[in-house]
Amino acid sequence: MKNNLTLTAIAVAAACATLGDAQAQAATQNLESVVVTGKRANRVSKGATGLPMELKETPQTISTLDKEDLANFGLSGSNEALGLATGINVEQYETNRATFNARGFEIQLTQLDGLGMTNSWGTVVGREDTFLFDKIELIRGANGLLTGVGNSSGTINYVRKRPTNQDGGEAQLTFGSWNKKRAALDYNKVLSADGSSAARLVVAHEDKDSYLRDLKDERTTVYGVIDGQIGDNGVLTAGLTVISAKQDSPMWGSLTLLRTDGTQADLPVGTSTSQKWTFWDTNTYVGFLEYTHRLGADWEAKVTYNRREGDEATQLFYAYSPTTGMLNPDNTGLSGWPYRSLGSTENTVIDANISGQFSAFGRKHKLLVGWNRSNEETRTDSFAALTNAFLPLPALPYNGDSSPEPTWGARTLASAGEQTLTRFYAASQLSLTDSLKSVVGVNAVRLVRGGGSRYGAGGQLLDPKTEEVSPYLGFTYDITPDLLGYVSYSDIFAAQEQSDINGNLLAPVKGVNTEVGIKAEWLDKQLLTTLAVFTAKQQGLATYAGTRPEDQTSYYEPKDVNSEGVEIEASGRIAKDTRVTLGYTHLKLTGPDGKDIYEWVPRNTVNFRVDSRLPMLPALKLGVAGRWQSDVYKVGSVKQPAYVKLNAFAAYDVNDRTTLRLNVDNLTDKKAIGGIAYGAIYIPPRSVGVTLAYKL
Repeated sequence: MKNNLTLTAIAVAAACATLGDAQAQAATQNLESVVVTGKRANRVSKGATGLPMELKETPQTISTLDKEDLANFGLSGSNEALGLATGINVEQYETNRATFNARGFEIQLTQLDGLGMTNSWGTVVGREDTFLFDKIELIRGANGLLTGVGNSSGTINYVRKRPTNQDGGEAQLTFGSWNKKRAALDYNKVLSADGSSAARLVVAHEDKDSYLRDLKDERTTVYGVIDGQIGDNGVLTAGLTVISAKQDSPMWGSLTLLRTDGTQADLPVGTSTSQKWTFWDTNTYVGFLEYTHRLGADWEAKVTYNRREGDEATQLFYAYSPTTGMLNPDNTGLSGWPYRSLGSTENTVIDANISGQFSAFGRKHKLLVGWNRSNEETRTDSFAALTNAFLPLPALPYNGDSSPEPTWGARTLASAGEQTLTRFYAASQLSLTDSLKSVVGVNAVRLVRGGGSRYGAGGQLLDPKTEEVSPYLGFTYDITPDLLGYVSYSDIFAAQEQSDINGNLLAPVKGVNTEVGIKAEWLDKQLLTTLAVFTAKQQGLATYAGTRPEDQTSYYEPKDVNSEGVEIEASGRIAKDTRVTLGYTHLKLTGPDGKDIYEWVPRNTVNFRVDSRLPMLPALKLGVAGRWQSDVYKVGSVKQPAYVKLNAFAAYDVNDRTTLRLNVDNLTDKKAIGGIAYGAIYIPPRSVGVTLAYKL
């Protein structure tokens, strides 16, 4: 891994040196126009289709959390930010692992700047520091056109900050509940007189304790990016991110709350199953090179290379009931399973495409054609606990010294796997009339996998090579200049890492996704509203079926699952200084028998955010955000009645450069259970933070 990381760093350094040469050449050539400055000023995310289209004209629902939202509500962690997004449910079932779901299904795809691979089991380890991003895009519904893989839930796309055309930046300092200390810096520098090269540095460090017993988090993120002009028509961008995250006393697994007498335990919100000797440390290195070349007034070619490497070192403790899966009436009945591991992940993505506009039949159309190859290798080594394994535990809540650290055995291979996805793709937005447009696309995918799954019990894939051709078709119609109707259809295709009762990995899930909706702009295009009706049919979706008696590991069955529902969202400005986002999602999920399935997914959710400056005191900005969900439960586990969680902030501009902000999370101190899909953890109680932000 380290050799590959070194090669990536050398490549980034070489790119920076090339940009330095380009800077010197540009200074001597005195170019009349610089391509890169225009690209910096007019960057457009390509959203759901890979084509540069406005949110309104994209035939799917897309929501955005921009950097102003993230800053206002003090959302420095990506999981907490996603919890305020329309239609997204965050299942934080452990302190360091979570899954996201939308429209009833786990989100398999999280990306950086539109590129990436599926998450192992849909599970995301750790949190992204949101200070790195200009915005977070949430594309709901099947997204196979952009990625080649995916189910009908959606895609989370983190859009990284890039160099701009102005010098300057911002520094932040935060103090908060549970001994939280945070410092962050974002600074941009134009490196040449004509603007042909620029660089940006983003640094964030956060150190905090927790409401959970003994839990402590420390995370440091450093991101540097430089871009510059190569010749008259080329732009080269190089970036490197280094993330160090350390977590002491993490929870591996979560709380058991159901008792054998049918009652549900009501424990203190700070209850943890962990021990003081446990930790979960991760290091992540992400490097990328991107070269864009202008082929003409309307065409460009782009080649992108992304390399991501990560390593994990863990000592964990799993508290479980080996006999009934439940607590005794006196909250005893749990035993402890110590675990130690070293893991690594290597991910490489290469993408090359050509995009632009062409004229035909008297109209202009957009076209994207490309090739993509993604490779991921994972490996986990473990150390057997030679002592103090599977000992009975005291009644919950117990302390962090309840089970001593074991003596560890030799390092052995636990699992290793590899997958390679190769695809050819094409997409086009065709202007059929002045009002009617279509988006058509196709993906030809070849997926090859080998070895065992990362979190499973090994196993083999009966069909290791899968080839699939997936179409995408969408239509938009401008009913009026401000009102648009749309419909879209796409295939569903996603690999699965869960194994059946015999230990064989399940085949990829397949299906179809359709969406019909109306989008309208209001108040001089300042407010966008969307009404969408969607259906999805997924065939062979991995569904938990029990544990194998020989080793107590989970196994899954492929099931056909249908989802249908309605989503409504309004987002934008309703006045010069007032922004609002309001979203509602209604779901119906049924299994192969036509009955409800996945009861832990809320059938109704409401998300909202609003902030405004006071006319009588314009230096003061106030805001509130919240999420309401209907009741959820899991058979054989816990129930959580419907509840609402509120966050609020007040920000005061001391002067043109300095802002002081107060954030209050869980304003009403609501006690509720989260992570029900895989266990239970109480959501954080009320917390307070104060941030001083200074513009450089």
